[in-house]
Amino acid sequence: MRLIRKRLRIRAYGKGFQLRPAVDRTAQLQAQDILLFAVLRNDNLRLPHFLQYYRDLGVSHFLLVDNGSTDGSAEYLATQPDVSLWRTMGSYRKARCGVDWLNYIKGRYGHGHWCVTVDADELLVYPFCDTRPLRALTDWLESCSVRAFSAMLLDMYAKAPRDDASYVRGQNPIDTACWFDSGNYTVSHNPLYNNLWIQGGPRARTQFADKPEQAPALNKIPLVKWHRKYAYVSSTHMLLPRGLNLAYGAWDGDKASGVLLHAGLPGATTLADGADQSTAITDGSAGEAQPWCRWSEKYVNWRQLELLGLMSKGNWA
Repeated sequence: MRLIRKRLRIRAYGKGFQLRPAVDRTAQLQAQDILLFAVLRNDNLRLPHFLQYYRDLGVSHFLLVDNGSTDGSAEYLATQPDVSLWRTMGSYRKARCGVDWLNYIKGRYGHGHWCVTVDADELLVYPFCDTRPLRALTDWLESCSVRAFSAMLLDMYAKAPRDDASYVRGQNPIDTACWFDSGNYTVSHNPLYNNLWIQGGPRARTQFADKPEQAPALNKIPLVKWHRKYAYVSSTHMLLPRGLNLAYGAWDGDKASGVLLHAGLPGATTLADGADQSTAITDGSAGEAQPWCRWSEKYVNWRQLELLGLMSKGNWA
């Protein structure tokens, strides 16, 4: 595993040469800043809400990679005083869905910081997020000597097919994509990386009904007290060293965890010359299976998700 981690770090260093700084404000970084890292492409519609949402949680600085946007995303981000931006036309797939780029930037700027790593269509929800800033969570995690915080990806969808005209730039996508599957999730243990593997939800139900074992992984570790020797292995599903993957509680007691609300916009350009399947969900707007059904649950708040067993506050009181 040490050799794998070393190889991933070397690979990230090599892919770092594909990045060109567009706006570098990293000189502003302070030791206690909570940082957010993401790769994006043509996300201009959702960026105003995305940035404000995480600012409100307590993120101090955004370190973002723009992978060839053509919708004005990079130009908009360049005007934001708390954003440092890199641009690349490199292959998203050959950079392991952007993981190599992020491992490189985190290695340079994330060391010693609590780092949030998410996609532009993912909103982190954690216990007491409506009353406590992200700093309260990270302080508590540090007091417990915990270096990583897990969150299950929760696919959100609309009750009826949507179109781009129904979404106003800067609007909270959860205003319309406010439904989710409250059950039908499976959990297994991955002995190689010592993490839990979660599958299920609307994509497993509508797109992988006959092959559920191939459904996208929903387990993620989006919040980590970063060290330059760490490396994400596959998206944010798992990390090296393996001890960081024990962020989920299962057989050793309930641990605090959160949820990533995942609400893609209809018609949005995906990252990829081959984005992995975890980034795409249909709402039926192009004739595919409609995910809403009579068992769908309407989102209210984090307490509802805890009652449903999709996240936990553990012993954080």
